[in-house]
Parts: sequence; structure tokens; C-alpha cells
Amino acid sequence: MKISRFRAGDWSEWRELAMGYKEFYQTPTSDKEYEIAWARLLEGTEVLGLGAKVEGKLVGIAHFLFHTTIWSPRTCYLQDLFTAQESRGLGVARELINAVADQAKLSGADRYYWNTQEENETARILYDKVAKYRGFIRYDFPLE
Repeated sequence: MKISRFRAGDWSEWRELAMGYKEFYQTPTSDKEYEIAWARLLEGTEVLGLGAKVEGKLVGIAHFLFHTTIWSPRTCYLQDLFTAQESRGLGVARELINAVADQAKLSGADRYYWNTQEENETARILYDKVAKYRGFIRYDFPLE
């Protein structure tokens, strides 16, 4: 397995995985939104992405960003993590989590976190092994 930043040639495989992620979380996304997200990931200034490849095929994606908080000058947020169905159980998600952790450490971040749905039991089995659940519940306020 090879973990690296996305390259322009990863577009179609990335889009397929990103669509799987958005479908899983039931968050419809337009073609234009995928194109904008991809351009931002390739630019790599505001949001960053890593892909996991097995035998040259993209089988997992991680999108992350850095931000500041009142209590921390540099925090890493893993926004999206998704593995192709046929590659689950091979350690892809764990490798991506660790690769983002490496990026967080290199950038001087002192905190690294992510969210998931309470019902995402499969992912939470891994998350409970690699991180500490602190009991937070997320609320989204509509800004439309």
C-alpha cells in the first residue's frame, strides 16, 4: 500500500470514492461541487488530501485541514475518510489515519481529531483502537 498526495490523474478514482463517502453520509453533492473540491485538494493550500493505492489503484481517501482554536494555534481536522468496499479490512483506513497524523506532527499541530456518526459502528471499532472517544455530540445550525 502506498499513501501519497493526490495527483491530477487520480480524478476519476477519487471522484468514485468521494461519491461513495457522500452517499454513505447522505449528503448530496453536485458535479460542480466535486470539481471545486478536487481543484482545492490539488492546490493543497486550504484543504489537503491523501490517497491510499494498492497495486496502483486508489482504494482509500482522506481529506483534512488545519485550523486554529482559542486553545491551540494549530489543530488538524480529518474531515473525510473513506475506503472502497472491496478494500475494507486491509488496514487502509488505519494507514490513512496514521499518514494524516504524520502530516499533523510535521506541521506542528498539537491536536488531531475527527467526527463520525454514532451509527457508524464498523468505523468506530477502528477509531476506538487508534483514538480516544471523548463523548462529544455535534449539532449543525442551518445558515441558509
